[in-house]
Amino acid sequence: MMSLKSRLYLGCCAAAMFAGCSVVDEDLDDCGADIRMNYELHLVTNMSTELNNVLNNAGDQYVATSLRSYLKDIFTDQGHDLNLSFYDAMLPDSSLLQQESEVMDASRASYTFYMPVHRYMHTASANIENNKMVSLDKTEQCHGISLPQVKADTISSHTTGIFTGRLPVNVLNAEGQEFDMYLYMANCAAALVIDTSYVKVNDVRIYTTGFATDFSLCDSIYTYGTSPIVRADNVAAENGYKMAFCSVNYPSPDLNETRLVTETTEPFISEDTEKTFWQYRCYVTMPDGKITETILSVRTPLRAGQLKIVKTKIESDGSVIPIADSSVGITVTLDWKQGDTYEPIF
Repeated sequence: MMSLKSRLYLGCCAAAMFAGCSVVDEDLDDCGADIRMNYELHLVTNMSTELNNVLNNAGDQYVATSLRSYLKDIFTDQGHDLNLSFYDAMLPDSSLLQQESEVMDASRASYTFYMPVHRYMHTASANIENNKMVSLDKTEQCHGISLPQVKADTISSHTTGIFTGRLPVNVLNAEGQEFDMYLYMANCAAALVIDTSYVKVNDVRIYTTGFATDFSLCDSIYTYGTSPIVRADNVAAENGYKMAFCSVNYPSPDLNETRLVTETTEPFISEDTEKTFWQYRCYVTMPDGKITETILSVRTPLRAGQLKIVKTKIESDGSVIPIADSSVGITVTLDWKQGDTYEPIF
């Protein structure tokens, strides 16, 4: 594949009309310049604090260890694949001028590109290649580039921590131009820890719902449509009677749905409200074969980079009851049958 530098250099003559460079005497000095792009993943998260604060008892430590292991490839500042797009910032439709992919395998990486003199809107995303639930929608206009999630009624969790960034890049006819781009996490995680010591059960299944379905790179805005059910993974917690389930997904709606985690120094502190932002859906199969459904409605938003853990216990009727968490509402259906529905407004 021809490199970005080669392709842009060969396209320099076409760029001459807006760059103001001369091609009559094949003097390409005014046509463009080498620029150095520095990319860095910034992980803004509460993962360690949440694990330490919520799972702070001696009997919780094996669960905390299992969750840390499960989330080590999610809440990480290591980028694998890096997808780069350069759009025309001088035209209303912000047309795509160039795309490139790099293998990063680090938290920081730098690349030198030859770019025609021009004003660009540059977007970048990392860790999409190995994420089975999210893909990069490559469009010809900047405002259309996004990271849509798989469309289905029920989906699995995201398998990587996704990072994105955007940056205006003004390339001049000058040497030593350098640009720093910081990429921030776009997804998050929810965990449910269940104490099963009070009752015998045949099976436990946990799902989450109420999250975004797409993310616009150019606008840094999430799309909230019909939220799919996210299948939480059973995180193996050995040598104990507590179970842990975890889902990795896009954020929930917020009080201000265009809010970004980078807009505040305390991005994960929220006041309780009466609004349901997202849910855990719990299905416990009892020894007699009956299923108890518990809907845990969370009244605080789940934001990009955040881990939320709720500790619960299973009662004798199969209901899943939060332990000392006032931000969670409860709806229980005994002898639940497949086909029963509960559709909240998020």
